[in-house]
Amino acid sequence: MIDGVKVKNLVIRQDMPDKGEKGDAPSGEKRGILLEVLRKDEGLLSKFGQTVFTISYKNTIKAFHWHRKQDDLWFVASGKAKIVLYDQRKDSPTHGETQVLYAGTDDYKLILIPVGVAHGYKVIGDEPVLLFYHVTETYVDWEPDEKRIPFDDPTINFNWDED
Repeated sequence: MIDGVKVKNLVIRQDMPDKGEKGDAPSGEKRGILLEVLRKDEGLLSKFGQTVFTISYKNTIKAFHWHRKQDDLWFVASGKAKIVLYDQRKDSPTHGETQVLYAGTDDYKLILIPVGVAHGYKVIGDEPVLLFYHVTETYVDWEPDEKRIPFDDPTINFNWDED
């Protein structure tokens, strides 16, 4: 695991509807779920800046970028994503390491991506990825804290088509 990256596997709980799902669900029908995603008492974010929501479709790759000031905390609410992290921080004990994580429907987790770690993802299923990310800084149009790296950067040398 890349130094500073934290993963919180989320607990899926049975949702308790007010109407429409009394007793046990009929065989083969899905019941609702409830996920407690982020709590301030967990210490995952040093401070709160904003939450952003994005939707990406089958085979889309959104990579790579990194931040100088902000930590990202990712939650894939729906779909399936292959998330790739690359530690480019020169002073890190895991400098030069790549980490691959999977998240999404039925594999719910929060992924804390520290300042300086390059990150991106690919939609790997047929369903779109619905991604919420919480960050420690607010976005500033005239001075964005986002540095782009091509998805096929030779330094990272990641093959997006491998499983």
